Amino acid sequence: MALAIAPAQITPALRRTTLILLTVAVGTVVANLYYAVPLEHALAEAFHVSDRAIGLAVSLIQIGYAIGLATLVPLGDLLERRGLLMPMLICNVAGMVTMAVASGYAVFVVAAAIVGVTSVAVQVLVPFAAELAPPDQRGRVVSTVMSGLLVGVLISRTVSGLIADAADWRAVFAFGALITAVVALLLHRRLPVLAPRATMRYRELLGSVVTIVREEPQLRLRMLYGGLCFAAFNAFWTGSTFLLGGPDYGWSTSAIGLFALVGVVGALSARFAGRLADKRKVHRGTGIFLIATALSFGLIALGEYSLAALVVGVAVMDMGCQGVHISNQSVIYALRPEARSRINTAYMTFYFVAGALGSGLSSLIYPEFGWVGVSVFAFAVPAAGVIVWGARAISARRGASPV
Repeated sequence: MALAIAPAQITPALRRTTLILLTVAVGTVVANLYYAVPLEHALAEAFHVSDRAIGLAVSLIQIGYAIGLATLVPLGDLLERRGLLMPMLICNVAGMVTMAVASGYAVFVVAAAIVGVTSVAVQVLVPFAAELAPPDQRGRVVSTVMSGLLVGVLISRTVSGLIADAADWRAVFAFGALITAVVALLLHRRLPVLAPRATMRYRELLGSVVTIVREEPQLRLRMLYGGLCFAAFNAFWTGSTFLLGGPDYGWSTSAIGLFALVGVVGALSARFAGRLADKRKVHRGTGIFLIATALSFGLIALGEYSLAALVVGVAVMDMGCQGVHISNQSVIYALRPEARSRINTAYMTFYFVAGALGSGLSSLIYPEFGWVGVSVFAFAVPAAGVIVWGARAISARRGASPV
């Protein structure tokens, strides 16, 4: 496979206002993936279809996102990133507008799939931020941008419920389209033009993702850490809907959506991971966050009887998961600067698949074993990561790299 590396380029300084814009942008775009989740019943009534049919439409958003990860995100290494972002964001806005005005189920489903595919713009923005950051500040920059992403995921359901209660479900997607359009315009004006570092054919570009995974053991390790934590994260949030909406709590859909705001505390506090990475303490930080994630499920298990334990456990879990994720990105973005988008594709695809498995298994475990069963499963997954991390730490004492 022929691969040409573009000449070294001088990276423009990353201004604070640009960093804030990138952080807001990833939160804004990723929220478009989740606005429909609390609206499933209202959408089913509006289009005169079953809840299962609307569930399929919501799933298509996630499936579209997975397709975009595999096919569009690698283009960030081949094309100029700002030029790649703009068509993606324009199509994303068009998809949201179509969802807002759709008069039939089929149109809504197609628009939802388009929104899913083009929402991977967030996975172009994160490597963009890493590219602009000075090497000694890359951890903090990535952690800041990623905090915006997780906050977007967490508050999207709350925003959706509040807007739908105040107006209707169409207003939710119109709101998402409007703020995404504003963000796209600001990004077009603020982001610099950076020449791509690699030149190759598209087929070779996709094939090189597999090659990079095979050749980079640190990438494989970080994929494992991230996937394990995201599987536990999704297992919790899927199971929590059954717990909070069931007889033990009996919360409404909007109340469950508001509960997601608890995770914002953990997401914001996880910026500590970026500072550890910049101080070259990423291995130690990874261990701390893996252990925190695993232990949080002890408190979460008590959440069946204690709301206070559940709240604290969720904050710790979100802090741990986000901390592992940021630590991982600090490592993988330093591996091959010319291939950051392809590395991100490999990492995020595995991350996404692992999260989907965690969510699916949680929905199977809860009916059979209840909340304790979900908590034990969610504990065991990051605990496996702790074992791997511990084995790496032992090998490091014998001279191997601990990263």
